[in-house]
Amino acid sequence: MKRLFAVILSMAVCLPTMPLGASASGGFASHEPYGEGVGVCPGRVVWAHDPDCVDWDGSGYWWETDNFDENEIRKTVDSSIAALAGKSTAAEGWEALFENINARRGKTGGYVEGEKIAIKANINGSAVMDDDVSGKTAMSYTNPVLLKTLLGSLVGEAGVKPENITVYDVSRLFPNYMTEMCTEGNLEGVKFVSRDNGTADENAPIRWSHEFGGAINYLPVCVTEASYIINLANLKGHSYGITLCGKNHFGSFINGNAMRPPEGANLHQWLTRSEMGIYSPLVDLAANADLGGKTVLYMLDAIICAVSEGSSITRDNATWKQPPFNGDYTSSVFMSQDGVAIDSVGADFLINEPTVTSANPAAADVTNENYLHEAGLIQNPPSGTVYTDGKGNAVTNLGVHEHWNNAEDKQYSRNLGRDEGIELVRLDMRSAKPELTTDGDKISVKNASENGTLILAFYSGGTLCAVRICRDSQGDINDAPKNADCVKAFYWDMKDITPLGAPISLPLEAGASENAPTR
Repeated sequence: MKRLFAVILSMAVCLPTMPLGASASGGFASHEPYGEGVGVCPGRVVWAHDPDCVDWDGSGYWWETDNFDENEIRKTVDSSIAALAGKSTAAEGWEALFENINARRGKTGGYVEGEKIAIKANINGSAVMDDDVSGKTAMSYTNPVLLKTLLGSLVGEAGVKPENITVYDVSRLFPNYMTEMCTEGNLEGVKFVSRDNGTADENAPIRWSHEFGGAINYLPVCVTEASYIINLANLKGHSYGITLCGKNHFGSFINGNAMRPPEGANLHQWLTRSEMGIYSPLVDLAANADLGGKTVLYMLDAIICAVSEGSSITRDNATWKQPPFNGDYTSSVFMSQDGVAIDSVGADFLINEPTVTSANPAAADVTNENYLHEAGLIQNPPSGTVYTDGKGNAVTNLGVHEHWNNAEDKQYSRNLGRDEGIELVRLDMRSAKPELTTDGDKISVKNASENGTLILAFYSGGTLCAVRICRDSQGDINDAPKNADCVKAFYWDMKDITPLGAPISLPLEAGASENAPTR
């Protein structure tokens, strides 16, 4: 045991209100909440912000994995899962999320071993015009480290076996480096499906709720055979407006146009008209029983955001001005079980961000929220469309839509004490980091982690002479051997063998009966 600790130690050496009818900040008109909140905590959207997860000086490609702190992003993912379900751990959070979607489908219990999960990533910037799988483009696609940590959380916290997970985007090709890093170690067995190996389920054509011309579109087998979907979208602008969870499913069907399935389906006509009160195919995709109907989790990758799908990401156009970013990267992850709520929040962030709207006027178009009005008011949408689940059943609720009170406070109805609407829960990951502190002869951990272990290592003349494992995140220096002249304190996650805080070192009075630190 001492040898193990010696190795480890050597490695270490979130209430102002706005009256309804007022103008919402950023251009969207304020209105009462449309629709009903969905999820364990209805209408909840968790926003985790951690500036320490990105360290990119603007050189090279934005996606290079050295630009990101994997441990920080994993903590962000796990903390968000727990907070979304109102639980204390990610494991409890995942269980509650699965139980919730099953209850909405008339089933009981949570995830059952062997059930398949399909994750819809947004790989729009990779292999756009060719079959290049290097990923070497400055355009945006799903952050590779975020994807890896999401997979790690599913396997390690939710208990899903890797072979039951498929990551897909049947309109693009995944970069080789991404598939390699996400299928090794404890992730061995995870499958990737793209346009070169996606198989259409010809028994599952998408049936639109509005008649228009276009190719017949089939869902891929990896979707129809899955029991659950995770919608991992991007927070970014688009030349047709915005790209969020709604539009992410433009990569979820197969037709005769391998590189441009949405064009083959003739869908873009509904995104370029800049009108409110018109039919939206995004609502049909969200309502589809095999897509939105199976979605256990919606996510927005906002680690580094693009101003548009075709723009090269640079340091200048990826650093945001609105608070709390204030000239830094967004460094955020958003999660919800309510696909309407999370896109409502994403739309508010985008239309209020000068970095995005100044470079991409389409992102400032208030008609971008047409699909959110259609979705929130789906029982009686402005267009008069009867949206179905693709199997002939009318859909009565997809989630809740509204806007925040202002860009500074970023509060929604539930934040303001109401019983309906959106609740935006902000996690400031910086304030949650463990920190070692001293108080007399005690060494304690501030912001202790559930998986953290405090270790005191005592040295005599530079040689390790004793190791103490401390309970309750507090250690007593008086527990030192009489010949110890130095104590080093470490705080580690012993499950992953990773440090959770910066170590501290204190000198001791060797031979003293009570070894208080000398400072």
